[in-house]
Amino acid sequence: MNKGLIKELWKENSEVFKLLKESKNLKEARQRLFEFSKDLEWKYIEGKEILHKLEYAAALESIEVFNNLISFRNEKSAGFSTLDLLRQIAKNSQRVSEKISEGFLEEFIHLFRVMKGRADISSGWLRGLMEEDGVEIIDFVKIEGREAGISRSNYLDKLYEKVHGLISRYPSGCDDKLIKEREENRQKILDYFGATIDDWNDYRWHLKHIFQNKEGLKHLQKLIPLADDDIKAIEIAIENKIPFGITPYYLSLFDFSCSDRKIDYQVRSQVIPPIHYVTLMKEHRKEKAYYFDFMGEHDTSPKELVTRRYPMVSILKPIDTCPQICVYCQRNWEITGPMMPEAMSSKESLDRALDWFSKHTSIKDVLITGGDPLALGDKRIEYIMNRLCQMEHVINIRWASRIPVTLPMRITNKLTKLIGSYIKPGKRNICIVTHIESSAEVTPELAEAVMKFRKQGIYVYNQLVYTLETSRRFQNVAARIAMKKAGVDPYYTFYPKGKEETEDYLVPVARLRQEREEEVRLLPGQFRTDEPVFNVPRLGKNYIRAWQDRELIGINKEGRRIYLWHPWEKGIASVEPYIYKDISIHKYLQELAKRGENIEEYKSIWYYY
Repeated sequence: MNKGLIKELWKENSEVFKLLKESKNLKEARQRLFEFSKDLEWKYIEGKEILHKLEYAAALESIEVFNNLISFRNEKSAGFSTLDLLRQIAKNSQRVSEKISEGFLEEFIHLFRVMKGRADISSGWLRGLMEEDGVEIIDFVKIEGREAGISRSNYLDKLYEKVHGLISRYPSGCDDKLIKEREENRQKILDYFGATIDDWNDYRWHLKHIFQNKEGLKHLQKLIPLADDDIKAIEIAIENKIPFGITPYYLSLFDFSCSDRKIDYQVRSQVIPPIHYVTLMKEHRKEKAYYFDFMGEHDTSPKELVTRRYPMVSILKPIDTCPQICVYCQRNWEITGPMMPEAMSSKESLDRALDWFSKHTSIKDVLITGGDPLALGDKRIEYIMNRLCQMEHVINIRWASRIPVTLPMRITNKLTKLIGSYIKPGKRNICIVTHIESSAEVTPELAEAVMKFRKQGIYVYNQLVYTLETSRRFQNVAARIAMKKAGVDPYYTFYPKGKEETEDYLVPVARLRQEREEEVRLLPGQFRTDEPVFNVPRLGKNYIRAWQDRELIGINKEGRRIYLWHPWEKGIASVEPYIYKDISIHKYLQELAKRGENIEEYKSIWYYY
């Protein structure tokens, strides 16, 4: 265990160290610490300790967090005692000390710091960067009128310059430089297959040339540089029938010059699985239908092809395959590979599902997903729309598809006119929900596909999964700007499903809160219409911005926060909360550092609970 961090830990709060060291047992330690935190809180409330107003608010919140962490009730829920870990460290117990991670120590260093009002939250993380650039921070309380207005405007110009520099690290696929590079990539792919630009513009050509098996891997190795680990992971996936597939179009978004992921990490991470992922999928492939069903869809399916977690919304899944496979897919337990014929639902099973919808008049909103439902043929799409639109109670239909990103050629004028023809103003609306992960995926082809929908009165919304590779400072801000330029409205930002096999993609809950408060807030309102959410297994979405909908009940020896997520039905019905073990903030920051990020720029993440 890091002795330097232990020294820093007790330096931040020597009173806690003394109380823990002197306590005879856990019960006494708990009682004395509750008294300590109550006294500290009272000092703040009484004004005996003078803090900046923002430090004051943060200190009071952190005291509540501390009380939660040492609560006996929460120990029972979490299945271990956070307090006992702290106490053993204070008593220098070898039994525990060697097992405690730096992440655990960092959590309490920062918690003790904010409890004492020393987190320096009031300065803001951008202030230091602004001062480094020679920007004077003006106290606007001391000036007024036009002078204040001009000074404020000048300051905001400087702030924008700094933020613009941070955003510009993430180019859009509609930038001239990327367009040119990808046109060259496209030509390499066409030359390799002896194909023409007319072939490229035909989505059926792409479906015939998906990179998905041993032959596909050989083609990939001839077209692009691949790291040894990437080749090994793809080989394991293919040998063990773990879903894997890349469309030729999406391959053209790769960096064809090297395999180090310094440029195209956002794109490669979408489709090339890590070793950890394929190893775990291989180990549990026989029971994957249940082992990897994180959202518990087996328990929320009243009918084949139907999933329901809400009173007025239900999911229809007419297809269990896609042209391209996202590594972290929620339904990796269902999908067997790209465009598998057996993954298309039969007419009989589809009719039974649609009959279910017709009988349940409480369903107002139907989400058609899969798989990717726009991979269905036009006739099947028309059939589904005809059936649903005969149901007067269905007033909104959403088609959830990543095809605008992975195979935009599929979005034809014929298809968009077909779907748009079912819109009845004042009676029924139709929309598309897509899944853009980064500004690099926003291309002229995607923008053209979106425009085809919009010309038919169909709005396009985006659900972004906030993964390790899309969570750098202002990265998602750049994605939102690129999306808005292409006519896509941000809808949800999802915490990635906390699935064991996709651990390499996870970010701490605190990072979503940090991004929302410190980066997204700088955008115009219409650019930040997305809501950050955590999808609670078997229950549904929970808003991350709503602090009252979750409790931090423990921090384990690995430095992972344990959250108790309240159900969305809270206040409506009695439903048990869900306990979730978050990824370690320390581990997350180390991963960012490996990728060249200055983790000092993320230091406020510890104070988002």
